[in-house]
Amino acid sequence: MAKNPKITQPENDPNVSTLSDLPNEIPNELPHQTGFLNRHQVLERSPTLLLVASLLVVTVGGIVEIAPLFYLENTIEEVEGVRPYSPLELAGRDVYIREGCYVCHSQMIRPMRDEVERYGHYSLAAESMYDHPFQWGSKRTGPDLARVGGKYSDAWHLDHLIAPRSVVPESIMPGYAYLLDTQVNAEYTADLVSTHRFVGVPYTEAMIEVAAADVLAQADPDTDAYDDLLERYPGAQIRNFDGEPGVSEMDALIAYLQMLGTTVDFSTFTPDASR
Repeated sequence: MAKNPKITQPENDPNVSTLSDLPNEIPNELPHQTGFLNRHQVLERSPTLLLVASLLVVTVGGIVEIAPLFYLENTIEEVEGVRPYSPLELAGRDVYIREGCYVCHSQMIRPMRDEVERYGHYSLAAESMYDHPFQWGSKRTGPDLARVGGKYSDAWHLDHLIAPRSVVPESIMPGYAYLLDTQVNAEYTADLVSTHRFVGVPYTEAMIEVAAADVLAQADPDTDAYDDLLERYPGAQIRNFDGEPGVSEMDALIAYLQMLGTTVDFSTFTPDASR
């Protein structure tokens, strides 16, 4: 049967109500789809074709984001003073990560007034160039630690780590007194230094050879290797951090905390505006 030529549009069909006919009722005719949307149904009805099209879009987007990086000599501005961690500091960083300190404390000061006034100069990418993994973050249960080095004494850190509420009454941090009873394995730390060299940290063969000795030397204020240690790791702090015999994980953790944010002299630092 031939279709009625007069009924070619919804408004000409007596069985169809539109907004123009009944403005206060819900119409029973959906708006006409455009030609583009009709063609899009081909993708929607074919899982394989949709997967291929999605991969193509993601590939193009990835190339646009990644390709420019291959034309940059360095994505991190080199800053004077930034150095690899000393073996004891590296051992302390390992303890910091193992105990989950990063869950509540970030190490990334954003360039916003409230953060800069509270914590200090905004964080530089170069300060994390030897971090594997980095300790950035967006959630803080406790304060940011990017500039905690030198802010408190070793005794304060010791008391805070043993019994947090003895120095910060409102703290919800657990205690870490058991770190005093665990000695740092110097040979393991030497392997740790070697591993970080494998992923790009510029430790030399000489640094790796004396890494185990450097762990013990940095916690001994009477060490004979004082000058050599400072030559390898300028600005490294050498002392008995927990006040107890031996080199404990508490020594290592405090050594790590005390160096955070201390490698760059911000009184003379000038950002490179060309980057």
